Amino acid sequence: MQNLLPEPPATLLSAHVEAEAALAAAEEAGSDEAFAEVAARFPTFSAGWAALAARSFAAGQIVPAYAYARTGYHRGLDQLRRSGWKGHGPVPWSHEPNQGFLRCLYVLSRAADAIGEADEAARCAQFLRDCDPAAADALASN
Repeated sequence: MQNLLPEPPATLLSAHVEAEAALAAAEEAGSDEAFAEVAARFPTFSAGWAALAARSFAAGQIVPAYAYARTGYHRGLDQLRRSGWKGHGPVPWSHEPNQGFLRCLYVLSRAADAIGEADEAARCAQFLRDCDPAAADALASN
């Protein structure tokens, strides 16, 4: 059976130049404090939360990783909705400003799995794939 309804247009988040520069500086500094400063200074910037989540997860700090990823995920949902997203449709990985939200969704899935929240882990993994299969593939290969 063929779906005759058109797919919604891709949602492209706006760039946040100042926050991106702060995140680049935090990456150069390489400290948890530098990344926390980015999240505190730019709380709506999902990429800052994604960086904190990924660092925490890599360090075995699963509960903080879960909390950071969930925060960035919800802030990203707010931005997607403000950008016209209606709860479904593509959120392309190739558009760099979307990557913070998608990274949060990925770490949230992994952290949920690590704390035994299998249903949430599966939902987040499927949501990531629904947003853009390329995101799921790119993040899983890192």
